[in-house]
Amino acid sequence: MSTADFARQYLSDLKEIIDQVDMDDMAKVMEEIAPTLCSDRHVFLAGNGGSAATASHMANDLMKTVAKACGKSIRAIALSDNVPLLTAIGNDESFDEIFSGQLKDLGQEGDLLVVISGSGNSQNLVRACEQAKELKIRTVGFLGMDGGKLRGLTDVSVVVPSNDYGPIEDVHVIFNHLITAYLKEQ
Repeated sequence: MSTADFARQYLSDLKEIIDQVDMDDMAKVMEEIAPTLCSDRHVFLAGNGGSAATASHMANDLMKTVAKACGKSIRAIALSDNVPLLTAIGNDESFDEIFSGQLKDLGQEGDLLVVISGSGNSQNLVRACEQAKELKIRTVGFLGMDGGKLRGLTDVSVVVPSNDYGPIEDVHVIFNHLITAYLKEQ
């Protein structure tokens, strides 16, 4: 297979995956995020690896692009961005607590937690969702595969029906830009 054919095949496969995403679930996610921004509550985002990068990207887009478009401040925090705190919690307590520990200190009823996971089974994200429930924080999931444990723990979620992390992460970035575009129009 030529390099060009490989690229065409990858993008063709990605289009098929996108076509399988449940847009009713995506709409529910979008409708969950919008009121949180309007109420001046915090949006916390969490993910591991490439999903941590997506969480940071989404926090940036909410605070810069969406805020500029709507003329108001937006409080978005990617819980993966404070590396010294992550490693302190991980070292002193457990890496399973790196997000829930921050949420316990920062979160308040009415806030929103967005978890981003290819497998839906990352224990630190599971713990974050459990902590969110204790604090009466709503939860949204950008998930992959079959949604894993997080599908049952989030209030609303959208699942990318693929077992390949690359396309799952590609689509999660698309979700971010879709939400950003939607919120700019509101």
